[in-house]
Amino acid sequence: MKDWLGIKGKIYLVTGGSSGIGKAIVEALLQEETTVINLDIQDSEITDKNYLFIQTDVTNRQAVETAVEVVVDKFGTIDGVVNNAGINIPALLVDPQDTHGKYELSDDSFDKMTSINQKGLFLVAQTVGRILVAKKSGVIINMASEAGLEGSEGQGAYSGTKAAVIGYTRSWAKELGKYNVRVVGIAPGIMEETGLRTLAYEEALSYTRGKTVEELRKGYANTSATPLGRSGKLSEVADLVCYYLSDRSSYITGITTNIAGGKSRG
Repeated sequence: MKDWLGIKGKIYLVTGGSSGIGKAIVEALLQEETTVINLDIQDSEITDKNYLFIQTDVTNRQAVETAVEVVVDKFGTIDGVVNNAGINIPALLVDPQDTHGKYELSDDSFDKMTSINQKGLFLVAQTVGRILVAKKSGVIINMASEAGLEGSEGQGAYSGTKAAVIGYTRSWAKELGKYNVRVVGIAPGIMEETGLRTLAYEEALSYTRGKTVEELRKGYANTSATPLGRSGKLSEVADLVCYYLSDRSSYITGITTNIAGGKSRG
């Protein structure tokens, strides 16, 4: 069925849409002929008549409010937002080998992750949420992580911020449901290469897990704990986002969907 989702012509914001999962989401929404506004620090090479980039620091209330005002002035409304912007800085809570060292969680790392992953998500959700509540229609999608459900060695603070995202999603769905605004979470598991696995990130994560970078990289390909036997595709997360933004999912709110190929602790 052509235009099965029925979102053609809708106006959507995506934070952190210049790379990784965010970029895949932007591209998928453009394929559905929606208008997509990417709020990020840096732009990507995306060129489409229905695409707009607004350089935005999501941790700054004034920057967020100004960006949203620009969108409303230009397009008249907003139909939904995907809170995707996030950062992960691997670090141990306690490193007995190097107390206060490079890979022990610091105030700066903790503050940076909570600022982007939680405060930024809150600011965007609140600013856009006011518009959606006023029009009594719309969707807020919050990007969590499997780490927020299961925890992750060497990524405790990151996992904590993503667990908070799941809590926000449940709570805001209860608050906004009476205004016909849905709030949904998505928690990706192991994904294909996103381009965000820098050497510095791999060195930090491998240290926290007592491995070499080479051993860590081999682990990416080990999907024995995943029933479907493979890593997830970025497009699969993007497809789920498109579905949740559409009225095809009109009775779904307050949940966080773990998109991880069936991987669990059991």
